[in-house]
Amino acid sequence: MKYGNHPKRCKQGTIHHSGMEAARCDELHILQAGGLISDLEAHPQPKFDLAINGTHIAYYFPDFAYIDCGTGDKVIEDVKGFATETYKLKKRLMLACHGVEVQEVRRVRGRR
Repeated sequence: MKYGNHPKRCKQGTIHHSGMEAARCDELHILQAGGLISDLEAHPQPKFDLAINGTHIAYYFPDFAYIDCGTGDKVIEDVKGFATETYKLKKRLMLACHGVEVQEVRRVRGRR
């Protein structure tokens, strides 16, 4: 229960770390049903190993991963009400180590 968040289930039954994350999961399932995205994963595994020159720095656990059907790109997404310094560092390491730019979602259906 970090930062006042309480675990919440989305309509598909998956437990998420916050209500905003659960609401985003519901939105993504609608997008998938509409054919805009595919291969949606909540809390995808395996986690990303953030290592530089063979030295492990940290792991990154994204909230969602999916394929954008319009571009064919794999999207790694994180729902953030508040971005900590640790998260900001891991986001930069994801780009440096894996060439992946993490997409941040800060608003979900009018939520912060």
